[in-house]
Amino acid sequence: MDIAAMSTMISQSSIQQQASLAVLKLSMNSAQVQSANLAEMLQQSTKAMEMSVNPKLGGNMDIRL
Repeated sequence: MDIAAMSTMISQSSIQQQASLAVLKLSMNSAQVQSANLAEMLQQSTKAMEMSVNPKLGGNMDIRL
């Protein structure tokens, strides 16, 4: 194997590694966004569930002075 062929193989390997890292970073960012959205949806559904079980709870407040 000559020097030119080895250089080409190393260069291609480096490019493939950089492309793989870029795709991995994109998928990690996407996963972070999805997990944040999921956490927000869970909080909203928990509040909605509490209101559906006890809809009048906390709606009125009796105050005497």
